[in-house]
Amino acid sequence: MEKFKKQLLPITTFAKIDIKRLFRDKVAIFFVFVFPLIFLFVFGGIFGDDTDVSFKVAFINKSDTEFAGQFEQSSKDNPLLNIDEEVTNEEIAREKMNRSEIDATIILPENFGTADSGVPSGEAVILYDQNSEQAGQALASILDAGFQEINSQFTDTSVLFTVKTESTSTAGLTRFDYTFSGLLGFSLLSLGIFGPTSVFPRLKQRGVLRRYHTTTLKVWQYFTGNVISNAAVGLLSVATMFIVALTVFDLNMRGDYLNFVIVVSLGATLMFGIGLAIGGWAKNENQAAPLGNLVSFPMMFLSGVFFPVFLMPVWLQNITQFIPLTPIVESIRLVVTEGRTIFDLGNELLIVVVWTIIIYLIAFRVFRWE
Repeated sequence: MEKFKKQLLPITTFAKIDIKRLFRDKVAIFFVFVFPLIFLFVFGGIFGDDTDVSFKVAFINKSDTEFAGQFEQSSKDNPLLNIDEEVTNEEIAREKMNRSEIDATIILPENFGTADSGVPSGEAVILYDQNSEQAGQALASILDAGFQEINSQFTDTSVLFTVKTESTSTAGLTRFDYTFSGLLGFSLLSLGIFGPTSVFPRLKQRGVLRRYHTTTLKVWQYFTGNVISNAAVGLLSVATMFIVALTVFDLNMRGDYLNFVIVVSLGATLMFGIGLAIGGWAKNENQAAPLGNLVSFPMMFLSGVFFPVFLMPVWLQNITQFIPLTPIVESIRLVVTEGRTIFDLGNELLIVVVWTIIIYLIAFRVFRWE
């Protein structure tokens, strides 16, 4: 027991030293806590609210009839239409559509709203380019529904076919609920790889690790202490992001918090192992930085961090599922959005565990004190 305590002492000592060192470093605090929150607020602002759906359109009224004026005003009051007041003619509208500044253009011809037989009539034109075809079709459906309501005020027609809508009685997920898992994966990637790849080479150049090597300190003790300290700080950073996501962006957390913590802890351990291997091998930052980028960038873009994996070709999906970060992001997403437990994540966690064993074996093998 006494021998075990002696072996444990260096681990706890280095863990405390690393945590104190990080909180004394303003730059490290920024990249550990502030930088992930900046990403969270940027993507949260983009995907945080799915309920406010609108189309940015130009509205060109070429008709001087009273009905056309009333229709233009009702369109401006429609919350689904965000009308660009700067567009005054079709030429400007085409230029803005070509630059994707607006989704489409609604044009009321000169004869729109004329009452030839006592009842106003006309045909509105929706102008859109090939890049905004879906927006144009959706806008046409919105105007068509509006025209049907107007038509019913002037003519009495029998309704032969109707549509009935039913609710599934379940709360739907927002785009932010899916995006959050990727942002969390990116945060773990940054904390795990870029931290050790910058710190370890710096300690080597200052001769700190060389002095450690002259003591009775063993590699596994030094590694364990670093893993504990970085995992603790990483979990604190994740907790900060999670609280902000819940309170500011109304994250729909469907899973169990214990399962969430377990998955994130395993992911942080794996990511830090990669950084440990790179930083432990590199003699200086000139070696560590390119290798860190070489490892992290493919994971960043192929692991579902910024866009779903299912958008990739099938052959690429079969490859990306074995990238270390992919099962981490997917596990977090399944826990958060579908309420899965660790017992439901057998394949994902198996890949994470296998990668963790491989990475730490490599890290022990290639580690250099100087």
